[in-house]
Amino acid sequence: MESSASPAAESKAMEVDSEKQSIKRDSSSPGPDSTPPSPKKVASPAAESLAMEVDSEKQSVKGDSSPEPDSEKQEIRGDRSPEPDSAPPSPKVSPKWNPLEACRPSVDDAPIFYPTNEDFEDPLAYIEKLRSRAELFGICRIVPPVAWKPPCPLKEKEIWEKSKFPTRIQLIDLLQNREPIQKSPKSKKRKRGRVSKVGYSRRRRDSGSDDDDSTEDAEGKFGFQTGPDFTLEEFQKYDEEFKESYFQLENGSKASENKKFKPKVKDIEGEYWRIVEQATDEVEVYYGADLETKKFGSGFPKYSPDSRKSLEEHQYSTSGWNLNNLSRLPGSVLSFEKCDISGVIVPWLYVGMCFSTFCWHVEDHHLYSLNYLHTGDPKVWYGIPGSHAASFENAMKKLLPDLFEEQPDLLHQLVTQLSPSILKEQGIPVYRAVQRSGEFILTFPKAYHSGFNCGFNCAEAVNVAPVDWLVHGQDAVEGYSKQRRKSSLSHDKLLLGAAMEAIYYLWELAVTRKKTPVIARWKRVCSEDGLLTKAVKKRVEMEAERLNQLGDSYRVVKMEGDFDIKRERECFLCFYDLHLSASSCKCSPNRFACLTHAKDLCSCESKDRFVLLRHTLDELRSLVRALEGYPDAIEAWARISRDQNPSRQQSAKEALDFKSSTSCSKSRGSSKTQQQNNLQLGSGGLQSDKEVQLKQDGDQDVHGITTKSDEKKVAVKSQNPHSVSDVGCSEPDAATNRLSHSVELLKSGSLVVKKQWCSKQAIYSKGFKSRVKFISVLDPTKLTNYISEVLDAGLAGPLFRVSLEECPSENFSNVSAEKCWQMVIQRLKLEIIKRCDQPASSLTALQALESIGLEMFGFLSPHVIQALEALDPKHQLEEYWNQKTAKVFGVELTKEGEKDNDDKERGGASDPSMDRDTRLLRGLLKKATPEELAMMHGLLCGETRNTELQEELSSLVDKMEKSP
Repeated sequence: MESSASPAAESKAMEVDSEKQSIKRDSSSPGPDSTPPSPKKVASPAAESLAMEVDSEKQSVKGDSSPEPDSEKQEIRGDRSPEPDSAPPSPKVSPKWNPLEACRPSVDDAPIFYPTNEDFEDPLAYIEKLRSRAELFGICRIVPPVAWKPPCPLKEKEIWEKSKFPTRIQLIDLLQNREPIQKSPKSKKRKRGRVSKVGYSRRRRDSGSDDDDSTEDAEGKFGFQTGPDFTLEEFQKYDEEFKESYFQLENGSKASENKKFKPKVKDIEGEYWRIVEQATDEVEVYYGADLETKKFGSGFPKYSPDSRKSLEEHQYSTSGWNLNNLSRLPGSVLSFEKCDISGVIVPWLYVGMCFSTFCWHVEDHHLYSLNYLHTGDPKVWYGIPGSHAASFENAMKKLLPDLFEEQPDLLHQLVTQLSPSILKEQGIPVYRAVQRSGEFILTFPKAYHSGFNCGFNCAEAVNVAPVDWLVHGQDAVEGYSKQRRKSSLSHDKLLLGAAMEAIYYLWELAVTRKKTPVIARWKRVCSEDGLLTKAVKKRVEMEAERLNQLGDSYRVVKMEGDFDIKRERECFLCFYDLHLSASSCKCSPNRFACLTHAKDLCSCESKDRFVLLRHTLDELRSLVRALEGYPDAIEAWARISRDQNPSRQQSAKEALDFKSSTSCSKSRGSSKTQQQNNLQLGSGGLQSDKEVQLKQDGDQDVHGITTKSDEKKVAVKSQNPHSVSDVGCSEPDAATNRLSHSVELLKSGSLVVKKQWCSKQAIYSKGFKSRVKFISVLDPTKLTNYISEVLDAGLAGPLFRVSLEECPSENFSNVSAEKCWQMVIQRLKLEIIKRCDQPASSLTALQALESIGLEMFGFLSPHVIQALEALDPKHQLEEYWNQKTAKVFGVELTKEGEKDNDDKERGGASDPSMDRDTRLLRGLLKKATPEELAMMHGLLCGETRNTELQEELSSLVDKMEKSP
């Protein structure tokens, strides 16, 4: 993720290089609510060496006046003269750009990936897929499928023209070449403006915890000042005028011929690094960085269950690539952090202009980051592989020793650049990526990255944490502890949350024997060699070592479950998070230390000190065994997961009871007590024969599942026309017909004349929508309405989606209508197994429903067919209409090479019950094209038929029969 300044540095006052003479800014600097300043550059040619006598205390630079004679720099800065609110910023920049002086670094490009529509369905799976190829570069560029173009709410007039955002002033020439503040004579420091107060605390849940830095401390550190406020419209205009004025050739023909000459990315890149490396010009720009999307707004549409959005908006608001959703996707361990940590879980917005910079930095906790460029000019990135992070840090300290001596945590401040060319000379690999509008940049754990903007743009970024990040995150918090640096989140909470989630699904797999995609994802990271198992085992070993170092002198107390829920708990000395364990003393019960610094907490006797443990070492070792796959440990931790997670308590309890009851029934061995219940769909939903009988006897139902033993098993047939027992038995087609007739057409949609938008069975119209009543996947004892839709997936053609009308977030999508409903049935089967005393083999009724996708959408219902065919009166969808035309003589044609048994089922040529002529004729018709069949149908059955043609055909059949 990009960032323009480190959180700590944002609250520090800026003092600058005394060796390079500064030009005093106009004291009438506008406030945040005044009209933004105009960009200004004052050139000082070599020939212009006239002496000027001015009062150094009062002289200000105005318009295009010459600078002070002893100034070694030219100045590019904002005019601080206030203008009327209605007046737009006007350019006051004298051009001084020379392409021959460019310092564009020679670095290799980072890899670019082009996911398919199928790849794009699951962001975390795709990141896992490309990790082995891209992590070696530190960063990579991801170009979404062509059809993926989310709407940008920032472009709405109310936001674009009226919403203001704060900016920071960046002095580009001082990012690399500056002297330590303490060595600079105060008389030659640049005038310090109002200091930005947006700091590291914005990434914390307790936003006031980091504002302890004193004013004296702020005086001695370099940082970015607060600039004026802009609207997006104003900032775009400001940037355009700045670039237009800056990138004119001083004496070249381009400037005179085309005053709106637009520089290329390579031109801007070369000039940017010239400014940074040579520092001969003072260049001041603004950057709207780290803007909270909860306040200003996100560039992605946000999901709201009550909002009435279009299908397109709904599709993008629920997409995993929507950065508002990414951090908490299933499989991201950040989903176990319940607080909305701004900048980590809640995205930040970045509004850039030409040269605005995000300096070298690594993500908090060494997380992955994903950055999306909503609109505007490109953003140039540089990345260093995480494997070279230590080498990079050493090179920075070697090349900038004075700055690091003054500020040992300089790399945490995000205010320092260093040219990729210089880093390459030190043996550090650096890779470039040019991000354009509509593209993603992915940064990998511990990969340092930096960059700048080529002009006005709006980007958004957030963090994400697949399971493979855990090992990097552990290293990060151990490093923070040594540096005595605050953390942004509780690593141990995420680690335990991921372990509990994985064990729950291991347990579910053991009970149901069904590997869903979610179960498969968690199973891959378990076992003895799994990434999650290794991460947990490493943390348990660390905990054991630290407890051993304390010895037996500390009393062990069980940590309360809500110990760190209402407030963060961290070590008083190193700020290590205390979710897993803590130490304290009677003398200061509200003061805590980590196990490493337990002895530093106070000087009291050991009998007064105690250690709080969330889990004992034996419990933690059992946790590791569960991840390794030991059934007894899985069973034990599944019960703990049930107790700690109320949303899972019901299903977990029933599944555990199911497992116990089945094992008991097997031990009794009575064949009468092992009879399976017939499942049927009653008026309220799915029920077993046992449940129906017991409910008639007045027995109570617990959580929708009857718990009494089945002393009497009297089958009660359902009167509901959608009885599952009927559907699953002898007449599935009849039941399917009843289902299809119950489909309600909500919207017929519009015709798309492309091959993918029809099949031989149906027309798939864009925007099609229907409703059907079926068993609820959330509660199989009830019926609910399902909404079936056909969406436009661009090059992939139609995308079929089925969702619960009462819970739209519960949806199933696929490029096949059949497979879409198969997903519904599979989910339903899993829910039934979890809730009912039923093995998977008893669900034959549902198995028969796995191929009813077209029926459930309504594509085979007469009234729906009629509506869809009316959309194509000219028969433009040839595949569909040719198939209908080919059904001549009551025969439905099959493909060549189909098996004989298929022919028999369809009444094929090998059916002995047919007469000779019909059998031979069908064999002939199978080889004819649809056009030939249509002509023959007209000749033999239409108005032009005659006896001569019939006699000729009969003669032809006789000859074919006699031929070998």
